[in-house]
Amino acid sequence: MASIKKRGNSWSYSVSRYVDGKYAPIRKGGFKGEKEARLAAAKVELDLSEGIQESYEKQIFAEYFEQWVKDFKSNRAAPTLKRYANTLSWIKEHLGHIKIQDINKRLYQRLLNDYGKTHSKETLRKINTHIRACVKEAIDEGKIRTDFTRGVELHGQVKAKPDEEKYLNFDDAQKLLRYLYQHRDRSPLYYLMILGLQTGMRYGELLGLKKRDFDFKNNIIAVRRSMDYQHGEGLGPVKGGRERDIEMDDWTMNLIRTELFKQSVTSLDGMVFFNPRNKYGTYSNNAPNDILRRCQKKLGISPAITMHGLRHTHISILLYQRINVQYVSERAGHKDTTVTLNTYAHVLDEMRTRENTKTVEVLNQLNKIVQ
Repeated sequence: MASIKKRGNSWSYSVSRYVDGKYAPIRKGGFKGEKEARLAAAKVELDLSEGIQESYEKQIFAEYFEQWVKDFKSNRAAPTLKRYANTLSWIKEHLGHIKIQDINKRLYQRLLNDYGKTHSKETLRKINTHIRACVKEAIDEGKIRTDFTRGVELHGQVKAKPDEEKYLNFDDAQKLLRYLYQHRDRSPLYYLMILGLQTGMRYGELLGLKKRDFDFKNNIIAVRRSMDYQHGEGLGPVKGGRERDIEMDDWTMNLIRTELFKQSVTSLDGMVFFNPRNKYGTYSNNAPNDILRRCQKKLGISPAITMHGLRHTHISILLYQRINVQYVSERAGHKDTTVTLNTYAHVLDEMRTRENTKTVEVLNQLNKIVQ
């Protein structure tokens, strides 16, 4: 209930409100007339009845974002939390103590434009993705009314590494696979790289494999966990919690069963790629990346790729061979097909060119009858 009072030559209102069980009225003065004060008070009461706190409990956006991450993202893997921490640092640096209620689309767009002068569009996209999710929560909580991230333009002026430089074509992938197989006796990491190329699994997922994840009867590998090889925090959930079963070929599964399982050292709980020399019992990605560079240099393969490039290669080859996008997306553990289509747009562009040629050929065959 609101009370309206005249103080000197102006009017003010006081709207009753309780926050966490404590009386915390909302007061405002300086209105020229009683009617103006009553209308303003009525709007406040309507907002409160709808759970909107926008104008009455302003909060520094950096603090809100930090608490949002703790409340909703604390169960994420360490690498993911690191990315959220990077976004929080960006917010603190560029928005400082600005309240979330004081940020508008124009201000936010200018900040992105300035940052984009020295960073790639992909970097901007990652920051905006985190902030957009947080802003949507703020709207749901009634902190703000408008999504200031909606429809912003991302213009990064520093080029990210082109997609075509992140994967090998089919012929080069075959050459690499043959070389890894021929030199597999050098280290368990060669089997690791073969498996990365043949499954498209993320590096952490490969390190998280246990013997029980291999179903040799049905040729299936179960992806159930991921190893944090960067921060030494051990096993955790797969990215996004998207566990999956990957169908495999006879050759790869037989190689794992008859050779790797018999030769490699495994941990007590059956970790396949266990490294007894490392205090965390795992491998960093430096060693396999170094091996990959040497292999590719030896074979004359370019561009040079990393372990993650093996994943890109696997997925790109499947798409280029016209494997269903929905299936590839699920096999890769992507959130949805949109992620797959956006990440591998370069493959789709190549396929579109090829389909254009095939379409013309079909039409030429069709119209022969009237020529």
